[in-house]
Amino acid sequence: MVDRLESIAEIYVPTIVEGELFYGAYRSADPAKHISLIRSFMLNCRSVVPDRTTAEIYGAVKATLVKKGRPIPENDIWIAAISQQYNMPLYTTDKHFQEIDGISILK
Repeated sequence: MVDRLESIAEIYVPTIVEGELFYGAYRSADPAKHISLIRSFMLNCRSVVPDRTTAEIYGAVKATLVKKGRPIPENDIWIAAISQQYNMPLYTTDKHFQEIDGISILK
């Protein structure tokens, strides 16, 4: 994954993803090491912060998923909303993102 990301000119990371990365680091066997790696990686990334537009898209995406009977984790709905809002591809291996229209998924 890192090799592929290094070939991308700019990497945008939603703050929600940053939180999930830090959560994983704090739960790991070596939090200090993983936190340091995340901080180092994030020096090369731009943070994307949700706003009111994101919130509106989130509401529409979640409503559509509920109607389909295909709920996904809450944080992933926020991530998808940011992806839609800024028309940015989403790098993920989580298949449930395929339930969401209007996002481009990179694997």
